[in-house]
Amino acid sequence: MTTATTTTDFQSWSHVHLQRVEATLRRVLPAPDIAPQRLHQALRYAVLEGGKRVRPLLAFAAGELANADPERVALAGAAVELIHAYSLVHDDLPCMDDDVLRRGKPTCHVEYDEPTALLVGDALHSLAFQVLGDYRLADDAKTQLEMVKLLAAAAGSRGMAGGQAIDLESVGKALTVTELEFMHIHKTGAIIRASALLGARCGSGLGQKELGQIDLFAKLIGLAYQVVDDVLDAEGSTATLGKTAGKDAKDNKPTYVSAIGAARARELAQELRQNALGALAGFGERALRLRQIADFIVLRKF
Repeated sequence: MTTATTTTDFQSWSHVHLQRVEATLRRVLPAPDIAPQRLHQALRYAVLEGGKRVRPLLAFAAGELANADPERVALAGAAVELIHAYSLVHDDLPCMDDDVLRRGKPTCHVEYDEPTALLVGDALHSLAFQVLGDYRLADDAKTQLEMVKLLAAAAGSRGMAGGQAIDLESVGKALTVTELEFMHIHKTGAIIRASALLGARCGSGLGQKELGQIDLFAKLIGLAYQVVDDVLDAEGSTATLGKTAGKDAKDNKPTYVSAIGAARARELAQELRQNALGALAGFGERALRLRQIADFIVLRKF
């Protein structure tokens, strides 16, 4: 299969699954005419029609390894995306990164107001776990309970929230690559790892060794995602990114670019990609979609 054919094939696959997760998000989010209407309208504003949906796509790709029902994976992917959306709404607040643009439109607190944005994040966080409890996502209750615990840990103080705390504490400091890795394994990587593992657990037939391989892949590609994000923030445009470009440098935040320079950061992203692909070696063609997502993450321009 040629590179062009492979790219087209991935685009077709991702389009189908993006439509599936978008429809699922529309279904699980409260309708905009249900009281309190303004809050529910803000929820949908923050979640729908925007974003790359990399996390749900990771869930779908890992789910294929475990022969998972795509409808189950769509729900698990939607739960992860709700957590991700909540984190962006809170991250953009004046008390955090104080940003006015997200996904090419005004941030939630700008479009609505700060108290509403705070409640949007709270409600999305709760809804994610409601989704995990409302639907049958695994063959047995024990596995589904493990999925709930997995996402909770990834979102908490030992995961995303903890990484954000480290990020806030690090403003104005020069961090080493090791320190940056520790921060981003939590802030960005924890939810990316959870996405892949939740997708895999929607199916069956994968042992602990194989789940460990998927986890390692997701850990490495999660770091690569952040490295690329730092490069794009430094070199991309606001119009292309859909968010304020150059804000990390303006806010004096430590990044891979400030630590090692843009050229070395691009090399590091490629090294992480190669190592991530190596973690999938035992899966053969079954891991095709995960490999394609790795390429998308590292080669993306937005």
